[in-house]
Amino acid sequence: MGDIHGRLDLFEALIAAIEQDDASAAPAETTVVLLGDLVDRGPDSAGVVARARVWQATRRVKLLAGNHEEMFLGGLSDVAVLRHFLRHGGRETALSYGISRQDYDRATVEEVQQLLSNALPEEDRQFLSSAKDYLVAGDYLFVHAGIAPGVPLAEQADHHMRWIREPFLDHAEPHEHFVIHGHTITDGLDQRSNRIGIDTGAYRSGCLTALVLEGTERRVIQAVERDGATHIEHGALTA
Repeated sequence: MGDIHGRLDLFEALIAAIEQDDASAAPAETTVVLLGDLVDRGPDSAGVVARARVWQATRRVKLLAGNHEEMFLGGLSDVAVLRHFLRHGGRETALSYGISRQDYDRATVEEVQQLLSNALPEEDRQFLSSAKDYLVAGDYLFVHAGIAPGVPLAEQADHHMRWIREPFLDHAEPHEHFVIHGHTITDGLDQRSNRIGIDTGAYRSGCLTALVLEGTERRVIQAVERDGATHIEHGALTA
Protein backbone atom coordinates (compact mmCIF):
# COMPACT_ATOMS: atom_id res chain seq x y z
CA MET A 1 0.00 0.00 0.00
CA GLY A 2 1.29 3.43 -0.95
CA ASP A 3 1.74 6.54 1.19
CA ILE A 4 -1.34 7.14 3.38
CA HIS A 5 -0.36 10.53 4.89
CA GLY A 6 -3.11 10.79 7.46
CA ARG A 7 -6.05 9.81 5.23
CA LEU A 8 -7.77 7.48 7.67
CA ASP A 9 -10.96 7.53 5.60
CA LEU A 10 -9.23 6.12 2.53
CA PHE A 11 -7.18 3.72 4.66
CA GLU A 12 -10.29 2.27 6.30
CA ALA A 13 -11.98 1.84 2.92
CA LEU A 14 -8.94 0.17 1.39
CA ILE A 15 -8.52 -2.16 4.39
CA ALA A 16 -12.12 -3.31 3.97
CA ALA A 17 -11.59 -3.83 0.23
CA ILE A 18 -8.38 -5.80 0.78
CA GLU A 19 -10.03 -8.00 3.39
CA GLN A 20 -12.96 -8.67 1.05
CA ASP A 21 -10.64 -9.38 -1.86
CA ASP A 22 -8.55 -11.79 0.21
CA ALA A 23 -11.58 -13.58 1.60
CA SER A 24 -12.99 -14.15 -1.90
CA ALA A 25 -9.74 -15.59 -3.27
CA ALA A 26 -8.28 -19.05 -2.86
CA PRO A 27 -6.51 -19.66 0.48
CA ALA A 28 -3.05 -18.12 0.51
CA GLU A 29 -0.42 -16.81 2.89
CA THR A 30 -1.14 -13.13 2.43
CA THR A 31 1.20 -10.35 3.56
CA VAL A 32 0.28 -6.67 3.56
CA VAL A 33 3.19 -4.25 3.17
CA LEU A 34 2.70 -0.62 4.18
CA LEU A 35 5.35 1.32 2.27
CA GLY A 36 5.71 4.10 4.87
CA ASP A 37 4.60 7.71 5.26
CA LEU A 38 1.54 6.87 7.31
CA VAL A 39 1.78 10.30 8.94
CA ASP A 40 1.77 14.04 8.09
CA ARG A 41 -0.12 16.31 5.70
CA GLY A 42 -3.53 14.59 5.95
CA PRO A 43 -6.02 15.18 8.77
CA ASP A 44 -5.70 12.05 10.95
CA SER A 45 -2.20 10.65 11.25
CA ALA A 46 -2.90 9.45 14.79
CA GLY A 47 -5.92 7.52 13.56
CA VAL A 48 -3.93 5.93 10.74
CA VAL A 49 -1.17 4.76 13.08
CA ALA A 50 -3.67 3.34 15.57
CA ARG A 51 -5.61 1.56 12.81
CA ALA A 52 -2.43 0.08 11.36
CA ARG A 53 -1.51 -1.29 14.80
CA VAL A 54 -4.92 -2.92 15.16
CA TRP A 55 -4.73 -4.38 11.66
CA GLN A 56 -1.29 -5.82 12.39
CA ALA A 57 -2.77 -7.63 15.38
CA THR A 58 -5.22 -9.50 13.12
CA ARG A 59 -3.15 -10.32 10.04
CA ARG A 60 0.41 -10.26 8.69
CA VAL A 61 1.08 -6.53 8.17
CA LYS A 62 4.65 -5.32 7.60
CA LEU A 63 5.52 -1.66 8.13
CA LEU A 64 8.35 0.01 6.24
CA ALA A 65 9.95 3.25 7.37
CA GLY A 66 9.24 6.36 5.34
CA ASN A 67 11.04 9.68 5.49
CA HIS A 68 8.11 11.21 7.37
CA GLU A 69 8.29 8.58 10.12
CA GLU A 70 12.02 9.29 10.30
CA MET A 71 11.36 13.02 10.78
CA PHE A 72 8.55 12.38 13.28
CA LEU A 73 10.58 10.13 15.55
CA GLY A 74 13.79 12.12 15.11
CA GLY A 75 12.02 15.35 15.95
CA LEU A 76 11.11 14.05 19.39
CA SER A 77 14.76 14.39 20.42
CA ASP A 78 16.25 16.86 17.90
CA VAL A 79 14.74 20.34 17.55
CA ALA A 80 16.39 20.89 14.14
CA VAL A 81 14.71 17.74 12.79
CA LEU A 82 11.43 18.80 14.41
CA ARG A 83 11.52 22.15 12.57
CA HIS A 84 11.90 20.27 9.29
CA PHE A 85 9.12 17.86 10.28
CA LEU A 86 6.69 20.67 11.14
CA ARG A 87 7.31 22.38 7.79
CA HIS A 88 6.42 19.22 5.89
CA GLY A 89 3.07 18.26 7.37
CA GLY A 90 4.05 17.63 10.97
CA ARG A 91 1.70 20.34 12.21
CA GLU A 92 -1.26 18.24 11.07
CA THR A 93 0.23 15.22 12.84
CA ALA A 94 0.61 17.17 16.09
CA LEU A 95 -3.00 18.36 15.93
CA SER A 96 -4.24 14.83 15.22
CA TYR A 97 -2.66 13.68 18.50
CA GLY A 98 -4.87 16.04 20.46
CA ILE A 99 -2.64 19.11 20.71
CA SER A 100 -4.98 22.06 20.43
CA ARG A 101 -4.51 24.58 17.63
CA GLN A 102 -4.26 27.35 20.24
CA ASP A 103 -1.54 25.55 22.22
CA TYR A 104 0.35 24.73 19.05
CA ASP A 105 0.22 28.28 17.67
CA ARG A 106 1.51 29.91 20.85
CA ALA A 107 4.20 27.30 21.65
CA THR A 108 7.90 27.55 20.86
CA VAL A 109 9.44 24.70 18.88
CA GLU A 110 10.88 23.32 22.12
CA GLU A 111 7.42 23.43 23.69
CA VAL A 112 5.87 21.72 20.67
CA GLN A 113 8.48 19.01 21.06
CA GLN A 114 7.41 18.44 24.66
CA LEU A 115 3.71 18.56 23.79
CA LEU A 116 4.18 16.02 21.03
CA SER A 117 6.30 13.73 23.18
CA ASN A 118 3.62 13.81 25.88
CA ALA A 119 0.79 13.22 23.40
CA LEU A 120 2.31 10.32 21.47
CA PRO A 121 1.21 6.99 22.98
CA GLU A 122 4.05 4.62 23.75
CA GLU A 123 2.34 1.95 21.64
CA ASP A 124 2.47 4.23 18.60
CA ARG A 125 6.08 5.17 19.26
CA GLN A 126 7.11 1.51 19.49
CA PHE A 127 5.08 0.59 16.40
CA LEU A 128 6.68 3.31 14.26
CA SER A 129 10.12 2.54 15.66
CA SER A 130 9.72 -1.12 14.66
CA ALA A 131 9.46 -0.26 10.95
CA LYS A 132 11.98 -1.92 8.65
CA ASP A 133 13.84 -0.27 5.77
CA TYR A 134 12.90 -2.91 3.20
CA LEU A 135 11.29 -6.27 2.63
CA VAL A 136 12.23 -8.89 0.07
CA ALA A 137 9.63 -11.37 -1.15
CA GLY A 138 10.67 -13.57 -4.04
CA ASP A 139 11.83 -11.36 -6.90
CA TYR A 140 10.29 -8.24 -5.33
CA LEU A 141 11.93 -5.62 -3.15
CA PHE A 142 9.57 -3.38 -1.17
CA VAL A 143 11.04 -0.08 -0.01
CA HIS A 144 9.69 3.39 0.74
CA ALA A 145 11.58 5.63 -1.67
CA GLY A 146 13.89 3.44 -3.72
CA ILE A 147 17.51 2.35 -3.81
CA ALA A 148 20.83 3.65 -5.07
CA PRO A 149 21.36 2.00 -8.48
CA GLY A 150 24.27 -0.41 -8.67
CA VAL A 151 24.68 -0.71 -4.89
CA PRO A 152 24.13 -4.18 -3.33
CA LEU A 153 21.08 -4.32 -1.09
CA ALA A 154 23.18 -5.04 2.01
CA GLU A 155 25.14 -1.84 1.38
CA GLN A 156 22.19 0.51 0.77
CA ALA A 157 22.09 3.55 3.04
CA ASP A 158 18.99 4.23 5.15
CA HIS A 159 18.86 7.71 3.62
CA HIS A 160 18.54 6.32 0.11
CA MET A 161 15.80 3.87 1.01
CA ARG A 162 13.74 6.58 2.74
CA TRP A 163 14.52 9.70 0.67
CA ILE A 164 15.96 8.96 -2.78
CA ARG A 165 14.46 10.20 -6.00
CA GLU A 166 17.19 10.61 -8.59
CA PRO A 167 19.13 8.75 -9.84
CA PHE A 168 16.74 5.93 -8.89
CA LEU A 169 13.68 7.17 -10.75
CA ASP A 170 15.44 7.59 -14.09
CA HIS A 171 17.50 4.40 -13.84
CA ALA A 172 16.33 2.08 -16.62
CA GLU A 173 18.57 -0.96 -16.09
CA PRO A 174 17.45 -3.96 -14.02
CA HIS A 175 18.06 -3.93 -10.27
CA GLU A 176 18.89 -6.95 -8.16
CA HIS A 177 15.13 -7.17 -7.47
CA PHE A 178 12.04 -5.66 -9.06
CA VAL A 179 11.30 -2.66 -6.83
CA ILE A 180 7.90 -1.65 -5.43
CA HIS A 181 8.01 1.80 -3.83
CA GLY A 182 6.13 4.92 -2.79
CA HIS A 183 7.47 8.38 -1.84
CA THR A 184 7.26 10.07 -5.24
CA ILE A 185 3.72 11.11 -6.19
CA THR A 186 2.49 10.32 -9.68
CA ASP A 187 -0.88 10.46 -11.43
CA GLY A 188 -1.68 6.78 -11.49
CA LEU A 189 0.92 4.07 -11.08
CA ASP A 190 4.45 4.73 -12.27
CA GLN A 191 5.07 1.41 -14.00
CA ARG A 192 8.57 0.83 -15.42
CA SER A 193 10.55 -2.19 -16.56
CA ASN A 194 12.44 -2.39 -13.25
CA ARG A 195 10.06 -0.84 -10.70
CA ILE A 196 6.50 0.28 -9.91
CA GLY A 197 5.76 3.42 -7.90
CA ILE A 198 2.41 3.40 -6.13
CA ASP A 199 2.27 6.75 -4.31
CA THR A 200 -0.81 8.31 -5.89
CA GLY A 201 -0.83 11.28 -3.50
CA ALA A 202 -3.70 10.26 -1.23
CA TYR A 203 -3.57 13.40 0.93
CA ARG A 204 -4.15 15.73 -2.03
CA SER A 205 -5.59 13.54 -4.80
CA GLY A 206 -8.00 11.48 -2.71
CA CYS A 207 -6.62 8.26 -4.22
CA LEU A 208 -4.92 5.60 -2.10
CA THR A 209 -3.45 2.64 -3.98
CA ALA A 210 -2.69 -0.97 -3.11
CA LEU A 211 -0.81 -3.21 -5.54
CA VAL A 212 -1.73 -6.90 -5.40
CA LEU A 213 1.04 -9.31 -6.39
CA GLU A 214 0.45 -13.03 -6.73
CA GLY A 215 2.69 -15.16 -8.92
CA THR A 216 2.99 -13.26 -12.20
CA GLU A 217 -0.31 -11.44 -11.65
CA ARG A 218 -0.30 -7.74 -10.85
CA ARG A 219 -3.44 -5.76 -10.15
CA VAL A 220 -4.51 -2.74 -8.16
CA ILE A 221 -7.18 -1.91 -5.62
CA GLN A 222 -7.76 1.78 -5.03
CA ALA A 223 -9.85 3.81 -2.60
CA VAL A 224 -10.86 6.93 -4.52
CA GLU A 225 -12.64 9.99 -3.15
CA ARG A 226 -15.11 11.27 -5.72
CA ASP A 227 -18.34 13.29 -5.52
CA GLY A 228 -18.21 13.36 -1.73
CA ALA A 229 -17.94 9.58 -1.35
CA THR A 230 -15.20 6.94 -1.33
CA HIS A 231 -15.29 4.40 -4.13
CA ILE A 232 -13.30 1.19 -4.53
CA GLU A 233 -11.81 0.56 -7.95
CA HIS A 234 -10.02 -2.53 -9.29
CA GLY A 235 -7.71 -2.84 -12.24
CA ALA A 236 -5.24 -5.28 -13.82
CA LEU A 237 -1.65 -4.58 -14.81
CA THR A 238 0.43 -6.30 -17.44
CA ALA A 239 3.37 -8.08 -15.79
